[in-house]
Amino acid sequence: MSRVSLRSLAKSFGPVQAVKDVTLEIPDHAFVTLLGPSGCGKTTTLNMLAGLEKVTRGEIYLDDQAVTQWAPHERGMAMVFQNYALYPHMNVFGNIAFALQLAKVPKPQIKERVQKVAKALELEALLERRISQLSGGQQQRVALARAMVKEPKVFLFDEPLSNLDAALRTRMRSEIKKLHQQLHATSVFVTHDQEEAMILSDYIAVMREGLVVQYGPAEDVYRRPQDIYVATFIGKPRMSTIAGHLRVNGQDGIMTFTTDGINLSWPHTPQDGSINAIDTDVQLGIRAEDARVIAAPSSPLADTFTGEVSLVEPLGSDTFVEITRGPHAITTRVEPDRRLKPQESVIVQLPRHKLHFFDAKTGKRINL
Repeated sequence: MSRVSLRSLAKSFGPVQAVKDVTLEIPDHAFVTLLGPSGCGKTTTLNMLAGLEKVTRGEIYLDDQAVTQWAPHERGMAMVFQNYALYPHMNVFGNIAFALQLAKVPKPQIKERVQKVAKALELEALLERRISQLSGGQQQRVALARAMVKEPKVFLFDEPLSNLDAALRTRMRSEIKKLHQQLHATSVFVTHDQEEAMILSDYIAVMREGLVVQYGPAEDVYRRPQDIYVATFIGKPRMSTIAGHLRVNGQDGIMTFTTDGINLSWPHTPQDGSINAIDTDVQLGIRAEDARVIAAPSSPLADTFTGEVSLVEPLGSDTFVEITRGPHAITTRVEPDRRLKPQESVIVQLPRHKLHFFDAKTGKRINL
């Protein structure tokens, strides 16, 4: 078992509150990512979990055991750092074996465990090489092997892929995911890259200014963002938003959204059958894969508007198109063989069940 609980965790550096009040329940075997921009408190939270930073307030539990005051080596965790933190004067074997040697593990057992992880990470032929003789990807695998050989209860990753080029980052991302699936260990991963978070994670904790603003399964965070910050931070390309006015008629259940040059309406039938009247300013959100560029219908559709292509971004497997209408712009994804040109007039459909609405004042999700 290796459940991790962070309870009202806080960290201050003098007058600066880096982490304000973080409470998370990390299930056994789960891969959880702390996601957010620089300065949001995610690395400080990870360092407190590892025991590298003292906790100002709150508690850390591993399973049902409080470990808040324990030293790092007592917690049964292994950390992979952003800069790898390898020892340049040692060869690959020495780097992987170092923690076991400190723990006075018998030499035959050290050799056996090092060879086991070296085989898993394809490092067997590199064990006698110096760190300076390795590529960036090879150094990253050595850092992973050094963590694996300790057979920890929890793996901690502090932006371990940020120093790699794009191709190598993609490959190492796959290796980390395979490693997690093989070891069934609990993993906590820190990154500012939302694409990385979506690919790797079972659960995502989105952080902002020292707080967790949303935590849940990765698909839920993507599909049901609880505020405009999460909605526009998660997703690539980012969610398009349009400021306007939303009205829901409580009698006939018709939803209307109006803004400069755009008037849309949809029938609204909630699953529970109840319809609440709404009349408020909102931000409408739509993801690129959910907005549809359609052929001209035989009769006007209430959930469409006409716009102009302003930018085409072909990416091979996908093409992203920015479409404008007056001061508003949205990004859509179209088939790669669909040839659209700048200044071309197109019809965009915004299906009701794919839309997100956020209160214009609070930024909070409006559940309809």
